[in-house]
Amino acid sequence: MAASKTPATVTVEPAKCPACKGSGEVSRTVQVGRKRRAVGQQTGICLACLGSGEATD
Repeated sequence: MAASKTPATVTVEPAKCPACKGSGEVSRTVQVGRKRRAVGQQTGICLACLGSGEATD
């Protein structure tokens, strides 16, 4: 039997969100005190892609 010639399926990766670089989370610096001293970072959901990590149109 001859092999049928069907086109190969190509999976295309969705573009990564530029704000979170595909992770779905972004970090913000936490500041405390009167002089606004930086003490660390807090992560939260990316509002550009709503945590999916994929770029929107």
